[in-house]
Amino acid sequence: MVTKEQLLDAVRSIHDQEFLLDLVELHFIRDMVIKEEHVAATVLLSNESEDYRTTLENQITAAFQKVGAQEVHLRFRGVSEFDRNEASRKIQEAASAQKQADTPKEPTDHPVNAPARNILDAAEGVQFIAIASGKGGVGKSTVTVNLAVALARLGKKVGLIDADIYGFSVPDMMGIDHKPELIDNKIVPIERFGVKVISMGFFVEDNTPVIWRGPMLGKMLRNFFQEVTWGDVEYVLLDLPPGTGDVALDVHQMIPQSKEIIVTTPHATAAFVAARAGAMAIHTEHEIIGIVENMSYYKDSSGEKAYVFGRGGGGKLAEELHTELLAQIPLGAPDNHPAESDYSPSVYKAESETGNLYKELALKVINK
Repeated sequence: MVTKEQLLDAVRSIHDQEFLLDLVELHFIRDMVIKEEHVAATVLLSNESEDYRTTLENQITAAFQKVGAQEVHLRFRGVSEFDRNEASRKIQEAASAQKQADTPKEPTDHPVNAPARNILDAAEGVQFIAIASGKGGVGKSTVTVNLAVALARLGKKVGLIDADIYGFSVPDMMGIDHKPELIDNKIVPIERFGVKVISMGFFVEDNTPVIWRGPMLGKMLRNFFQEVTWGDVEYVLLDLPPGTGDVALDVHQMIPQSKEIIVTTPHATAAFVAARAGAMAIHTEHEIIGIVENMSYYKDSSGEKAYVFGRGGGGKLAEELHTELLAQIPLGAPDNHPAESDYSPSVYKAESETGNLYKELALKVINK
């Protein structure tokens, strides 16, 4: 079966019309899905004219087919302001590298590579938001993933750390089927839906269980912060394990400036348990942005709401923790189809009813 590496190598000779670098170097080919000999991918366009799009579609399709793809489906979208800035930065880096190559080197005592950005440094201005819950099964990871994507859709530069090291699920939920690259001994996070993602799921084989004690968990979590090339990010969301265990405590100690969102269901017991996570945040002086009540209701085809897990849990929890009920998300699943080039099992489309609820949640988070 054709591999992602073969496909990317095949299009390295295709250059973007505006930035004049190849599409792979610009990271203008994304969200690649390979199923047998069927290949789907998203292609970014710096020029959205029909002629350029058609030319690019023909070139990429021919290149993919040359290395073994039988069916090729390409989805196109224009570059965002962030993509444009990143492309400009790459051009500057290429020019700088060429200048250095042409300049005779002088002896120096300074290291060749400057130290990587440490996003834990409060001076870097990165806003951390930990997503917590008192217990499992309330949809905390679903909320984290969709909030991250909603922030990215609003033009924010977003990172997502799947800190649920025992119960990692983010890669599967976002439809990520490949692993990060290692460049200059730094891990390059996978970008999906405009979100930079890192997860323990990238570093285990065949869904192998992680059997570690507390100190190892803290070490891996610190690696996620310091050994990953995050680049320019404004928000980093952390999908915490449920409860108040080692990882949650490590996060509170490593990132005292982090804020927190608590996820619960409307059920009184779930809200009661979630209060413990809230109490931990208060004890460690983490500001609670608010509460997200997930699985609030089920809406049938007629539009009638059924309150499957009861009512009022989220509001009662918000009152108890002296914070705001940010959103009430219905019970359901995204209407996604595996044949779509940007398929993922758990990310709601922007135009869907639930997708709009997550957009409203993201706007509240930004305003706070």
